[in-house]
Amino acid sequence: MTIPAGIKIGIDVGGTFTHAVAVDTLSHHLLGKVRVPTTHRAALGVAEGVVQSLQELLRVTGLEPTQIQLIAHSTTQATNALLEGDVATVGIIALSNRLLGWVTQAQTRVRDVELAPGQFLPTCHGWLATDGGVNGADLEKLVTALQSQGAQVFAVSGAFAVDDPEPEQQVVDWLRQQGFLATAGCELSQLYGLGLRTRTAVINAAILPRMLETANRTEQAVRASGITAPVMIMRSDGGVMGIAEMRQRPILTILSGPAAGVAAALGYARVSQGLFLDVGGTSTDISVILQGRPQVKTAEVAGKRLYLKALDVRTLGIAGGSVPRLQRNRLVDVGPRSAHIANLQYMSFTDTAPAPDQWQRQTLTSQHYLAVAEGGQPAWTFTPTDAAVVLGLLAEPTLDAAGKTRVTWLAEDLGMTPTALAQRVLDLASRKVQRVIERLIAEYELERDSVVLVGGGGGAGALVPYVAQKMGLPHWLAPDAEVIAAIGVALGLIQETIERSVVNPTPAEVRQLRQEVVQAVTRMGAHPATISVRVEVDQRQQKIIAIGTGALELQTRRESSAPEPAHLLTLAAQSLGCRKEQVQLVAVQGDYRIYQRQASRWGQGYPPLRVIHRDGVIVLQLRRAVVHATTVGQGIAILPDLLNTHKTYGDGGELYPAVWVLLPERILDFSGLVTPAQIVALVTLELETYGADMEMILLLAVNV
Repeated sequence: MTIPAGIKIGIDVGGTFTHAVAVDTLSHHLLGKVRVPTTHRAALGVAEGVVQSLQELLRVTGLEPTQIQLIAHSTTQATNALLEGDVATVGIIALSNRLLGWVTQAQTRVRDVELAPGQFLPTCHGWLATDGGVNGADLEKLVTALQSQGAQVFAVSGAFAVDDPEPEQQVVDWLRQQGFLATAGCELSQLYGLGLRTRTAVINAAILPRMLETANRTEQAVRASGITAPVMIMRSDGGVMGIAEMRQRPILTILSGPAAGVAAALGYARVSQGLFLDVGGTSTDISVILQGRPQVKTAEVAGKRLYLKALDVRTLGIAGGSVPRLQRNRLVDVGPRSAHIANLQYMSFTDTAPAPDQWQRQTLTSQHYLAVAEGGQPAWTFTPTDAAVVLGLLAEPTLDAAGKTRVTWLAEDLGMTPTALAQRVLDLASRKVQRVIERLIAEYELERDSVVLVGGGGGAGALVPYVAQKMGLPHWLAPDAEVIAAIGVALGLIQETIERSVVNPTPAEVRQLRQEVVQAVTRMGAHPATISVRVEVDQRQQKIIAIGTGALELQTRRESSAPEPAHLLTLAAQSLGCRKEQVQLVAVQGDYRIYQRQASRWGQGYPPLRVIHRDGVIVLQLRRAVVHATTVGQGIAILPDLLNTHKTYGDGGELYPAVWVLLPERILDFSGLVTPAQIVALVTLELETYGADMEMILLLAVNV
């Protein structure tokens, strides 16, 4: 049953502005948007801006609280707490039997962690023997001793808790019953590595007080507005979670801000392959999207690895509002300070009247940031956005008479023309972005002729086209680019990731982990019919990963006008790098059309392939592929033979094709599995609810 349309509100906290949007849940149409300055210095920190933006959005849109189905927001509170040293002293409780006591104590003794210059995360440490179980009297005595050393919160970490989490859980349950804030390592990770698990638990525990205070005040303010809809928070892996979950694992929000833009690139801009650049006023976040999936890495805090997965987002202190820097009379750099943080206006948006006789160029701080003073006070500067306006790269704003006066005066004062000044600023800014893009292309071994730059964020128009031109790469700007991260927050899906140390996982272990992640996202509120799971086997690190996603409600997106088949063929040809005459439509499955380049030029019968959704989005790109139309029953039966027929050989032995299954309404991704037994087991499990006669298409990406 389709739930009636509602409205989702997304709020993204940026370095310069906090944006809030209202989105129709069915059509994904933007119903309203507002922005307020990010409240870095407020009593509630950036959370105050979240509340302000929500209230302003309700006012300008006239929305009723009962219309709102969900509120979700990104947060920088966890990151700020660590950077500012606003953390609690953590009492570490190590657990093991007496035989392993000294080893356990050595591996769990996390020293004071330097979060930033002069800012430390303080810890104290104690050990509890668990021979015969957890002794309540001994535990109480240990907690009292740790409190005397300054412990305010607790992190519980036991030897081999991955295999037997019961002692950890008993201790943390007791602590919470006594009113303490506490974290168990088993709640955060199921991977071996006692030291890493302990460090992750310590970081999580340290930020609990500040995160809980902020979450509670934010929720209270939302409820005071008459809104009873769930309040969700963006996670660092691109999903969302409820406040109750965040209260237990706030560490998952450490990189939630950059993740919001990536979520929007996937769910709103529908980017399936390319580099996404989310350009704000203060920073630019760059991420790689392959086959409709963002790339993930292990997060770090203070240069130390954690058992925490985050999107691989490279953040640069360069954006649309970055301030140029001078060395004597020459522009030598741009950023990382932004005009907003420096309390300066952009030249193009300055509301003061031209008064060149009162202007005086000066520099701010020892870094020599450029500012122009009026009446002796720093007033405005010349940002990359201003440079793009001067060069006519932006549709809005245009350079009015006052702006022309300002840029002419500043350029002459620096011994340049306005055009040379603008080009110099954009050259300096774009070089930093280009270096990161080149690094990502190399790291992910991207084919340069298939790389597309996609821009989002309020500063995208200032930087992305210029960078693309300098690098000779195609580009496009996402719709509603200035608020796309807030849209990404609104459209974020409930997500959970479970990693487990397993050597050569059996099909039964693969199925078990899949079921666990389904149960996890269901507990978090996901509607069962919306849940999808991707399972990956990492042979090098000997672990298995399950990523489950789902929505709060079952909905059918409203139909929109679709491109004509001829246009889809043109898109396929452009993506495949050939003429339309060389492209074949090889299959149609529901909303998906499958195109391949003619095989005669490629040999071995494995031509490149593109899967295009009916709305014109390329959702899958394979370099060498086999397409096999079949039914659910037959497909499961013949899959082992297809895998064996198209296997190849590498240095490590047999290499089996990656597998995708196309159903009329969705694509199932099994490309993270390694052995035929794993692939067949999970395909069978995923298709068990479908009738044997239902048509489907098997896609196999062949390693050649």
